[in-house]
Amino acid sequence: MEKKEKITYRKAMKRLDEIVGKIESEQIDVDELSGHVKEAVTLINLCKDKIEKAELEVRQVVDGFEKDLTGETEG
Repeated sequence: MEKKEKITYRKAMKRLDEIVGKIESEQIDVDELSGHVKEAVTLINLCKDKIEKAELEVRQVVDGFEKDLTGETEG
């Protein structure tokens, strides 16, 4: 798996789909299962972090836009 900082949300979701597909189709060896589950948890946390960061950034943009519309100034 790529470094946490470099992997995109899309790539993480694609990899999660691959892992889930292997588990659901029983194509995964029991000896490999633990490693894949650990990787999936890491990817899920990465996606969650990216979603939370994007949500915060969107809120900041919307708040700034609303302040511009109402003529409020910081100070």
